[in-house]
Order: sequence, then C-alpha cells, then structure tokens
Amino acid sequence: MAEWILWTGGMMLAGMLITLLFPSNARAAHHDTLREKIVIAHRAASGYLPEHTLEAVALAYGMGADFIEQDLVLTKDKIPVVLHDIYLDTTTDVRRKFPDRARIDGRWYAIDFTLEEIKTLNVHERMYPTKDAAVFPKRFPVGRSHFAVPTLTEEIELIQGLNKSMERNVGIYPELKIPAFHTQEGYDIGKIVLNTLASYGYFNSSANVYIQCFDTHYLKRLRFELSTQLPFIQLIGADGGYNRLMTAKGFDDVATYANGIGPSTDRLIRCDQQQLTMIMEPIKEAHNRGLVVHPYTFRKDSLPSYANSLEELFRMFYFIMGVDGVFTDFPDAAVKLLRAAGY
Repeated sequence: MAEWILWTGGMMLAGMLITLLFPSNARAAHHDTLREKIVIAHRAASGYLPEHTLEAVALAYGMGADFIEQDLVLTKDKIPVVLHDIYLDTTTDVRRKFPDRARIDGRWYAIDFTLEEIKTLNVHERMYPTKDAAVFPKRFPVGRSHFAVPTLTEEIELIQGLNKSMERNVGIYPELKIPAFHTQEGYDIGKIVLNTLASYGYFNSSANVYIQCFDTHYLKRLRFELSTQLPFIQLIGADGGYNRLMTAKGFDDVATYANGIGPSTDRLIRCDQQQLTMIMEPIKEAHNRGLVVHPYTFRKDSLPSYANSLEELFRMFYFIMGVDGVFTDFPDAAVKLLRAAGY
C-alpha cells in the first residue's frame, strides 16, 4: 500500500506527522471539489438543546443543516418516536414518574410504554444511566425548561412545514434502532416506519431522505423483501464485527443494497504517538462504487486527541479526506465552514 507523508503546517497538532493511506494505484490528489458536501444535524442541534426534541430540530433547521437525524424506536402501541436509545431513562424523567416500570435489568424501555405515557415525560440533557451526571456537562442545563419526546410524524410535519415557509428542502435522516430487539418483542419497526414515510411522500429513490442502520441483514430485507427504493446508509461501527464491510468484497456487497456508508471516524483515522494516519482507501472504494461517505460523530466538546478544534476536524475530513457529509452535534459550525469554502 502506497503512502503519502506530509508534515503539518498550521492545521494539525504541532509537529504531528500525517500519513495518507491509499491503495497502490490511487492518486495523491483525492479531494474532488465537484462532490457535494452536506451537514447532518446529529440528533438535531443536540450540542445546544436536549437531543431529538422539536426545539432542537427547529434550531438545526435555522442553522442551515441539510439533513436532520431521527433515531427511531417504537412505543408499546407501535408508534415510531424519536429517541436515540431503546431506553427512556438516560434522557427523560421516567424513573421519577414510573418508578415501578423498569425491567429486571433496571432499565426503562420505550417499547413498554404507550405514546400517551411517554408524552407525560420531560426530556432532559443526556445523563449517565448509573449516576446523576450529564454526559456533556457544559450543554443545556438538566432540569431547565420543558421538552417532550417527539413522534416521527411530528418531526416530519415540522421539517416539511419549515421547508414550505422557508422555501428550502431540508431532508430527514432516520435511523432504525436495533431492529433485532424490536423483532424479538414482536414488532416490525422497518415496515411501520416505511409506511409512515410513504404517507408523507417519502417512497422512492429521489426522496430527500436517507434511512440508516447498523444491521446489514435488516437493510437487505427492506431493500429486497419489502422492495423499498428509498436511499440507505450502511452504518459501520468501530468494533471488529464490521471489519468485513471495510474490504473490497464488503463494499461490493454494500453497493447492492445501499447508497452510502456511515463509518465511525475511528475507521478513517488512526493516531499513534505523534503520527496521524488518514485511511483513505475506504473512501475511495466507496466513491468508486457510487456510495457516499458520511462519518460520525463530530463534537467540539469531545474532540479526538489529534484535533485542536472542531473546525480543524471538519477541514480534515471534508477537504483532505474528501468525505461527502458529516454527522455533527454542532451543525452551525459545519455550515459556516462549508459556506466560507464556497459550498
């Protein structure tokens, strides 16, 4: 595998060595300025307001995001709600309002509650499940103001309404959370979500939507058994279970059912001692197959050791590595950077 080695200027950590890893026949000039660059608001504007609330959606929209993410789980009465976890206890006051409804593992599951019950809960900044502390302590103060768990329908109607009044076309980016868990509980989350999306005009390959999921087999089921033409993103975690996807054969397979990949940033960059290695081959392999690349997650209050600022991190991925979009809790920062660069 050929390597291009660059000494850093003012952009990276002082003195850090950057190694760009390409396949042997790759060109050094990887960045294609003609490719579209997008900003995906991760859990909406979650860096500023409690994640996945309608208020955070409106803020992300106003900040100029191109897509707004919806993590989806089902309620007991089969309603898709926007919640990052299958649990309620990390972002709501369910422990206080329903103290006796935890399962044997000590967690409160959304699927055990009706939508009416979930609507009585107050959403707050993400907390650690085992201690009374915020995951991101400098974000919106816990217990201030009132926020609710939205349904997928509510988020779509808000975004589509803003698209009309603002004359824009912001897309939605739903993730199906742990389909195997829902199947085990007797619920077909994919079919329910597809029906909801279709009722709002998202039903073909040109719809302004990406459906994302970590479960390869479930995405294939949606594509080949349920015959949906909606764009798919294959999420790729940092753990070894996804290694098979990060090969030429794996990308060939992904291209049969998906429109892009959403890899963890750890899949694209390694930092050992003072050497930063940008792993360019997966991006090239994906682009060669017509797949977009949308890595996750970019946060200014959780920066990797090799970046001094969020802007620096964005520049690294957008302009050096050539990714097509990023998931970020701070969509305004990414929008500002891209606008300044002429995108």
